Amino acid sequence: MTTLRTTILLDADLLERLDRHVGRQRTTKTAVIAAALEAWLDGHEASPEFPFLGIGRSASGRLSLDGRAVARREAGRPTGSR
Repeated sequence: MTTLRTTILLDADLLERLDRHVGRQRTTKTAVIAAALEAWLDGHEASPEFPFLGIGRSASGRLSLDGRAVARREAGRPTGSR
């Protein structure tokens, strides 16, 4: 994995807390900040309701039935329910 350098601005009290934490845990600021960012992003990234959406007209009516079944499955509902 490629790493890049950046600069962040922190409140002095927060930076002091970070310094104390990395000293106690014998880790680096980079490791703590990267872990915190990953955890925050995992909880805040919006995922689409459905991974795909197809709109159109088909000569075969079966396609719309299959599409609805896939949508129900992706939403976590049993295939036969409404």
